[in-house]
Amino acid sequence: MTICRALAEPVVHGHSTGKVRGKGVLAPHRKTKSTKLKCLIQSVGEVNDFLPGRLNARHAPRSICASYSVLASQMYKPRLLTPGPTQVPEAARLSLARQVGHHRTPEFMQLMATVLRGLQDIFFTQNDVLILACSGTGGMEAALVNTVPRGGKAIVLSAGVFAQRWAHIGRAFGIEIVEHQVAWGRAVDPADVARLLVQHPDAVAVFGTLMESSTGVVHDVAAIGEIVGKTKALWVVDAISGAGAIECRTDDWGIDVLVVGSQKALMLPPGLAFLAISKKAWQQMDRVECQAFYFNLKLHRAKLREGPTTPWTPAHTLIAALAENLKIMQSEGIDQLVAYNRQLAIATRAGIEALGLTIFANPPADGMTTVSVPDGVDGGVLLKRLESRFGVKLAGGQMQLKGKIFRIAHFGMIDALDILGTLSALEIVLLELGWSITLGSAVAAASQHLVLAEPALVHHAN
Repeated sequence: MTICRALAEPVVHGHSTGKVRGKGVLAPHRKTKSTKLKCLIQSVGEVNDFLPGRLNARHAPRSICASYSVLASQMYKPRLLTPGPTQVPEAARLSLARQVGHHRTPEFMQLMATVLRGLQDIFFTQNDVLILACSGTGGMEAALVNTVPRGGKAIVLSAGVFAQRWAHIGRAFGIEIVEHQVAWGRAVDPADVARLLVQHPDAVAVFGTLMESSTGVVHDVAAIGEIVGKTKALWVVDAISGAGAIECRTDDWGIDVLVVGSQKALMLPPGLAFLAISKKAWQQMDRVECQAFYFNLKLHRAKLREGPTTPWTPAHTLIAALAENLKIMQSEGIDQLVAYNRQLAIATRAGIEALGLTIFANPPADGMTTVSVPDGVDGGVLLKRLESRFGVKLAGGQMQLKGKIFRIAHFGMIDALDILGTLSALEIVLLELGWSITLGSAVAAASQHLVLAEPALVHHAN
């Protein structure tokens, strides 16, 4: 922080008569790159504060902790490998730093049109795509209250925290929920969906998830879509964390409403939700008296036709940043990105299994790896130590899985070196916590699967 503040200060001439002092270091009066010198002096001073001995022998040593962890906790590079939020590319960050413009302009409508076409490419759809200023949960609520009337019936395929959220939203709006419970970490059997639709022919829609990020499991959305498509029911899918990370072919798989969030594979900060809506879904929405005002999707459809624009103030700075990310993703090709994520998934799991650890999800999604915390290891301590020692931020378990699993994402800007570094850090921390492992085994096992892997968007995104 001190270094950053120094760079932000006014530049002084290298021949200035003023003396620049660091911590125990006096800058000489000679021609210098003054700002860089000042930063160097301050950075040396900061390092000195945390090293066992002072670099400047003229000063007496301080009484400080000499452990590596103290140095690391002050100077580590943050490494975000959670399945949301995710790392944001530099082009998008720079876009967010620009001055704010107005949103009711021809320029914004042109930007909006470009972004909507890009989202259609990423989602593999020709359907309408709407952009809402809200979180992914807001997108889920919008999808549900616009398709199912109060008192109507909906089938929810509940296999984790986020799939379960469909049921919570539905009950809040007076919708009859048929909740099909599946063991967390296991996938929904499409045959069960066929049976449920026979038992409940009056169900308006089936709600499910592509990649359940609370468990790391992937569901057979294509097979379920084929079954639901033979009925009058809609197939509504939470792909908030999955779309852009793993294969998601909206039109080919019969998805009537696809919900996606900005802070996952689309690599934005939180704040936007996206809905791809089929003609069948629009026909159902036209028959429903919507229980929402802000989330009334028929109002969004009208503005989409007019502009394209939005009925309410859009988060247009995020939309502009999204345009930058879509350029990167489209230049690489979504199929190539998905293939690279799959390669990272294979490597990550090989490393995890080399440590004698167990993959929790079955089948696991290629966008993330969920690992069971081994017996005798405190899951909370493991995650805290990974972050404090190495800056590696992973996600833990939620609700009934709290302390029992940890989750590693491998999509977006995450690359092979991120994965290898995380596995190396995991080896060290597990060893420190008493777990018997061979150092280097996870990295070696993962590396075998990365020899021929080509990096995807990372070289464009930094």
